[in-house]
Amino acid sequence: MDRALNDPREGYYARRILPIGRGGDFTTAPMMGHALSRAIAGWAGRAMQDCGCRHLVEIGPGEGVLAAQILRLLPWRQRFRTKLHLVETSGVLAARQKEILGKRPQWHADMAAALASAGGDAVIYSNELVDAFPVRRFEKTPDGWQEIVVAIDNSGRATESLLPPAPSPASSAFTQSHPLGQRVEIHDSYRRQLESWLPSWKSGRLLTIDYGSAADSLYHRRPAGTVRAYSFHQRLDGLAIYQNPGRQDLTADVNFTDLQLWSEPWTSAGRLTTLADFLRPHTSPEDPLLNPDGVGGAFLVLDQNARTCGASAQ
Repeated sequence: MDRALNDPREGYYARRILPIGRGGDFTTAPMMGHALSRAIAGWAGRAMQDCGCRHLVEIGPGEGVLAAQILRLLPWRQRFRTKLHLVETSGVLAARQKEILGKRPQWHADMAAALASAGGDAVIYSNELVDAFPVRRFEKTPDGWQEIVVAIDNSGRATESLLPPAPSPASSAFTQSHPLGQRVEIHDSYRRQLESWLPSWKSGRLLTIDYGSAADSLYHRRPAGTVRAYSFHQRLDGLAIYQNPGRQDLTADVNFTDLQLWSEPWTSAGRLTTLADFLRPHTSPEDPLLNPDGVGGAFLVLDQNARTCGASAQ
C-alpha cells in the first residue's frame, strides 16, 4: 500500500494523482463549499489564542485549497501574525500548493521538521489524511488473529495467505467481539508516525477529520473489513485492490478509538464528534454536508489538546 500510493516514481500520490472530477479523484469537503474551512478557521483561531501559539500546521494539504480558505477566514490581526506550515511528501501536490498559496507557507517533509521550525508550539489539523496511511490486515481464525500477507505470481495475479499467529500491534480492534472470519485493518504506520513527533509537541491543539468510526461500530456488517480501491470512480474490493498499483487510490476507514489510544500519553481533553455537529454552527441547515446518512455522519472529527496546553477542547 505504501509503495502503491507513495513511491516517488510510480506511486498514485507522487505521480499519477488526477484532478478532481470526471475521470479523476472524488471531491472532498473543501471543494463542496466553505463550511469546512469556516469551521476549521474558527477552531484554529480559538486554539491559537487559547494556547498562545502563532504556528498553524496542516498535514497532507492536498492542493492547498483548504489552507488558503482558512487563512482568508482568520481575523485579520491573527492572519497577519499566523505562521502557516504545510507537511507534504508529494512533489506534484507541493507544486500545486505553491501555485495557490505562493511563498506564504513553510513546507516540510515531515511533522518533526515542522515542529522543530515552530519550536514545538503548534495548532495542527488534517483532513482525510489517516485513511491513506498503509494498513496491516488481520483475520480472526480459530487459532486467534492472523496477519494477511500478499504474494504476486509470475502472471501478476495477487494471492492472499495468513501468517502463523504472532503478537499483534496495539489496537482496539482486537478487543471487540468479532465472529470468526472477520477482517480488520490497523493503521499501524500512522501510530508510528504519531509516536515520532508527539513527544516533541509542547503545546497546542490537534484536529483530525476523516471517515471512519469508533471501534465498537467500525466493522458492523463489514466482515471483509473496510479496505478498498478506487479507479475512475469505481470501487474495487477483494483481490481487485491489488490490481494496477500506482494507478488507483487505496484507502481504509479510520478507527478513531485507536487514534485516541495511541496519542493518549501526549494528549488530553479529547472530544469526538460527527462532521455534521462540527459544521452546524458554520453553515445553513440545508447544507448537504450536514446529512447524517452522508458525509455528515460518515466523517468524524477528533479534537485533542497537547497535555501542556491548559485550554480545554471546545
